[in-house]
Amino acid sequence: METMDVDKPCTKSKQQRPKGGLITMPFIFGNEIGEKLAVVGFQTNMITYLTQQLHIPLTKAANILTNFNGTGSLTPLLGAFLADSYVGKFWVITLASIIYQIGMIILTTSAILPKLRPPTGQEASGGQLAILFISIYLLAIGSGGIRPCVVAFGAEQFDESDPKQKNRTWKYFNWYYFAMGASMLVAVTVLVYLQDNVGWGIGLGVPAIFMSISIISFVIGYRMYRHMDPSGSPFTRIIQVCVAAFRKRNLPMVCDPWLLYENEELDGSISIAGKLLHTNQLRFLDKAAIITEEDNPKAPNLWKLNTIHRVEELKSIIRMGPIWASGIILITAYAQQSTFSLQQAQTMDRHITKSFQIPGGSMTVFTISTMLLTIAFYDRVFIPIARRFTGLDRGITFLHRMGIGLVISVIATLVAGFVEKRRKQVALLNGLVDHPHQTIPISFIWLVPQYSLHGMAEAFMSIGHLEFFYDQAPESMKSTAMAFFWTSISLGNYLSSILVSLIHKLSAGKDGSNWLPDDNLNKGKLEYFYWLITLLQVLNFLYYIVCAKFYTYKPFEIQLKKDSDGNNNQVQLITHV
Repeated sequence: METMDVDKPCTKSKQQRPKGGLITMPFIFGNEIGEKLAVVGFQTNMITYLTQQLHIPLTKAANILTNFNGTGSLTPLLGAFLADSYVGKFWVITLASIIYQIGMIILTTSAILPKLRPPTGQEASGGQLAILFISIYLLAIGSGGIRPCVVAFGAEQFDESDPKQKNRTWKYFNWYYFAMGASMLVAVTVLVYLQDNVGWGIGLGVPAIFMSISIISFVIGYRMYRHMDPSGSPFTRIIQVCVAAFRKRNLPMVCDPWLLYENEELDGSISIAGKLLHTNQLRFLDKAAIITEEDNPKAPNLWKLNTIHRVEELKSIIRMGPIWASGIILITAYAQQSTFSLQQAQTMDRHITKSFQIPGGSMTVFTISTMLLTIAFYDRVFIPIARRFTGLDRGITFLHRMGIGLVISVIATLVAGFVEKRRKQVALLNGLVDHPHQTIPISFIWLVPQYSLHGMAEAFMSIGHLEFFYDQAPESMKSTAMAFFWTSISLGNYLSSILVSLIHKLSAGKDGSNWLPDDNLNKGKLEYFYWLITLLQVLNFLYYIVCAKFYTYKPFEIQLKKDSDGNNNQVQLITHV
């Protein structure tokens, strides 16, 4: 049975600090900051490392990058499964962090030893590529344990059944994303500068050291955390409901949902925070909770009879699906910042002063800075104002927040297309179309709007997406829900890779022309690619509006703890946010 450390009042005879709360945040955020410093410090400038250090063609390098991003966002499904089912979040995070650290050590070693990189003018050999892939996919596996579990583990440190803490969870996601963004800001400035100007060994070694420190810090905080024991495989429960509903598909539906099977003792380990209540959607699944003469309610065969709580778990996951899918296209658009947008920056004048120019890989500093400013504005200004009109503690619902992010992302890719046209016009006027390695006399400032708009979109869409998954997921599937968030990122990166490959192939002309050329971006039609993504995002936004309009929030009952005045426990029905 799932157990959880329960906050106990301090007494004079025994001073025992309650588990969880704000005091645990530095230890949890420290682990996330270490992971982000490592992965972003490499990922942001990875296209440069692949093309300039390993001499891999641009299109192939772009696909390696997006495939790595995609895999790193798909492995959270495995990490979430282990955490929710068998091991628990703390141990998954710890083990995954160690695997991640091993990958960083291998990658740093390959950047230091000359024999592990090809000589000038030659593409990396099979052995050198093998070392690269081993290291980056160890990073992907490590990320798979850290990403879904850190978010959920941090949110679990706040007890929603406690009146003093119930409003802190949604604030936590802003804090989490702000801490993550701050570490990313350091990665794309300090670490990218070290990589470009000092060396890749130092540029990768520094985050590897920080990762080691973060692991030690996270483990030290063990006794302070609130721990929720795993409650068995959520996927098994989902399959059981499907099988039971299929077996009873020919039974007539009961006239009253109160007649459906409930068993508080059986569901105790998966409904500590609250019990899911019956909804009218997907009623064919309710048949899994119909009691027949063959069933034994006291000791049910879960492949034939399930509680309504377990049926509603499956319904919640299914209802989340369409909203989940709406985030894929946004990531496809966002992925271009670390590939083609970076290549645009490499061709432009990036001087801030006569003696200093911003590295191309550091252009995402504008994305992250805008994201951090937007989060601060949203938390300190927007929410208090919106709260006056909506009456919601969080200002607006996460569905509205996500919709705003999608609109801003559409504008970002539209603007990117026009900026690319301007960049090529300047190249043409200065006779530089056939000189891809010469700097075009156009300031990098032209790229700032598209980078900043993407940062603003992420502050709305990505945090809203996180809130949505955590809030609407069943209690026993919080890590799995966070994995769904990363899976949408995975598919967005894979879709980007597929689009790049298709456009590169289909737009190839007999004269060597191409929308996305390998060797000379000045002769390409990158603006068409950006506008194609813009069109896809417009269609995606229309799809999202329909999904959000018909979405049904999960209704559930929570047992509130006694307040500070000693009032009795109360049952509260939650039907919306």
